[in-house]
Order: sequence, then C-alpha cells, then structure tokens
Amino acid sequence: MEHINFTIEEGVATIQFNRPKVYNSFNRAMALEVQSALDKCAENKEVRCICITGSGKAFSAGQDLQEIVAEDGPDLPVILKEHYNPIIERIVKIEKPIVAAINGVAAGAGANIALACDITIAKFSATFIQAFSKIGLIPDSAGTYFLPRIVGRSKAMALAMLGDKVTAEDAEKMGMIYKVVNDEMFDDEIKKTCSKLAKMPTYGLGLTKRAINQSYSNDVFQQLAVEDELQTKAGLSEDYGEGVRAFLEKRKPNFKGC
Repeated sequence: MEHINFTIEEGVATIQFNRPKVYNSFNRAMALEVQSALDKCAENKEVRCICITGSGKAFSAGQDLQEIVAEDGPDLPVILKEHYNPIIERIVKIEKPIVAAINGVAAGAGANIALACDITIAKFSATFIQAFSKIGLIPDSAGTYFLPRIVGRSKAMALAMLGDKVTAEDAEKMGMIYKVVNDEMFDDEIKKTCSKLAKMPTYGLGLTKRAINQSYSNDVFQQLAVEDELQTKAGLSEDYGEGVRAFLEKRKPNFKGC
C-alpha cells in the first residue's frame, strides 16, 4: 500500500489515507488501495471493527484536481464508477461497524465518505465542506443520498449549493456526526470506541446495520418483516447465547462475533 496505511490490531482494522502533502486528496491509486483494504476487512474474520481516518492535517480534501487536468487523467464518469462509488458500496455493504475518525478537514468526496460510515467522530478543529458547487459540480459519493436524510432537505440544499464550511461542533448539533471531541482527547476516544465495538457481538451489529440501511426504502410494515427476519438470525447466533448466559451469571460476556 503506497497511498494508505493499513493495520489490523486487536480486532480493529485501520485504513488511514496517507497523502498528507495534498491533504489526502484522492487519486486513482489511493482509491483502489482503499477498495482493496475494505475487501480485506470484509474477508478477514479477525476484523470486527473498521476505522477510516487521515494522516496529517486532513481527513480528505476529496478529489485530487491535478489528476483530472492531467493529459492522461481519468474523466469524471470513470472517477465516480471506478473510484468513489465502489468505496461507498463497500462501506454500506460490509456488515461490520465502520468508524470515521475525522482528524481534520473533510471536503467534497471526503466529507461524503464520512457521512456514509456508521459512526462518525470528529476533532473539535475538524471541518466539513460540500465543496462541489465551488467548481460547478454536484455532490457525489452518495452525498445527495445521505446528507438530506441526515440533516433534512432545506439544510442539505443550502450546504450543497452554498458550500459553507461546517465546524465539527455545528456538524454534531445538526446530527451530521455522532460526536465531536477535543483535539487532545481525539486519539483516545477513537481507540476506546473502536476497541469497544470490536469486543461487542459484531454479528448482531452487522445485522443492525443491514436493518437500518433497508429502512430507507421500506414502509413500517415492510420494516417489521425485516426485523422479524434479522432478529431470528441474531437469536440463532453464538453471541446471543453468550450474552444471555453472561447476564444470568452476572459476568462480562465474551463475544466472538458469530
């Protein structure tokens, strides 16, 4: 991996964008490396939580525009179909908790990758920008899907059109992210959260993720049927049996993620 750092430790896989000189902006190579790392996370049973973050001062500034204007650079349809859309699809489909650790500016596709993750935690100094309108583009990387569902149509429309910079504190207030953390406490908070998720009944967490994702296209009666199906699957898991035994025996459960 040349453009990302990828590690697995104690059940937590960390994917760190690593092009700090260009604020971790995406080129083709980095996008493909992120896809490969996510595939490894999906396949590896030892991985029970995934953390996506950036190196240096930025989470990601989105697309590297130098790549687009290069003579041999990819055009926009290729960038969407082969770079960003596959990343978003993997984030949504992988039935393991995915934490976005926003260590700095998250702009353009970087901001929308953060929105697609399951739990997003940001440094107090981090910012979010739907930067597309500044160069005549529309939000991509599922930004037009997630943003209005998270903050509502009016707020999403304004953020997309005006390209306002949103502080981490304001992002938390509008429900765009789960939590904002003081900069000096950020690393400890991310480690604590990811470690907790990796020790939880992650098979059940994956089913929870599936149920919530399916709710976007279901009415209440369809969603009740989804809950019935997935609760039955959860009830047959080893983790459910262990959770009940631990509760009755008044001890901490030892979940295996299956």
